[in-house]
Amino acid sequence: MKAILPVAGVGTRLRPHTHTQPKTLVHVAGKPILGHILDRLLPVGVDEVVLIVGQWGDRVVEYVQGAYPQFKVTAIEQAERKGLGHAVYLAREAVPPEEPVLIVLGDTIFQADLKAALQPGRSTIGVRRVADPRQFGVVELDGDRVRRLVEKPANPPSDLAVVGVYYLRKSGLLFDCLQEIIDAGIRVKGEYQLTDGLQRMIEKGEPLYTFPVENWWDCGNPETLLKTNRDLLILLEPPVAEIPGSIVIPPVVIEEGAVINNSIIGPYVSVAAGAEITDAIVRDSIINEGACVSEVLLEGSLIGHKATVRGSFTRVNIGDSSSMHLGGGSGELA
Repeated sequence: MKAILPVAGVGTRLRPHTHTQPKTLVHVAGKPILGHILDRLLPVGVDEVVLIVGQWGDRVVEYVQGAYPQFKVTAIEQAERKGLGHAVYLAREAVPPEEPVLIVLGDTIFQADLKAALQPGRSTIGVRRVADPRQFGVVELDGDRVRRLVEKPANPPSDLAVVGVYYLRKSGLLFDCLQEIIDAGIRVKGEYQLTDGLQRMIEKGEPLYTFPVENWWDCGNPETLLKTNRDLLILLEPPVAEIPGSIVIPPVVIEEGAVINNSIIGPYVSVAAGAEITDAIVRDSIINEGACVSEVLLEGSLIGHKATVRGSFTRVNIGDSSSMHLGGGSGELA
């Protein structure tokens, strides 16, 4: 089975980390965002991924081919950002119209029973109840079938948000509907929406059902990325590393090739391969590949690829009823 993964997003809210790499390759909980998504596709029979790429698309392809050789990889460039509907439409030449297709957004890490959702002869989309549906695409149900999809409605017809996982039994019908939308110039906020294509499928008589998504994690900005890191580390329960001369407080993931010297790491820390941490205390942070951190206390921080952070510990001797302020106060996320 083929899976379409739109991964052309530039991730403006994650800058400066996305100035030099695509959003989908940003690390969280021990691997790139894309790696967590691909881990969920292997058990359900996906053998080919169609990557809709943008800038640095070659790096996305290189990562998938190197880390997941089980997948055949087809890459298609989305030269202009015209929306999710347009991105999926670009895959039409790579997916035979008579075949079913799985579509998963390239920045959405999810937890769901995909095997149960991918039923032959049944089109389904993943949904989850949310407190404020106005921020999402929303489904309106008629019994157990989807009656209507609305993108970010001012008055939501339900609290069932579309998460970003779609299984469609008639890929050809989807591409035809997206073609109609593009030809007619139907856009929302300047972009062609996948929800509009799905709505046309419904209007043409295609039954569309939902399946529950237990959880999904946003990786759109530094704060939510760190929360996702915490949640996934708790969920994954990585083995506790034993490092002579250092203390590791789980949950922590330290990739092979990282070097830890005389430091306290954790909880909620991800350290990528090639990173080096010396004489430091690091908690609730993500340290990316090749980064060097020394003589500093880091908390709630993102340290980019090959970045260097060095501070200094201070020794003090102050008397009773004294007051001393050290450092520059609370800092912003790097």
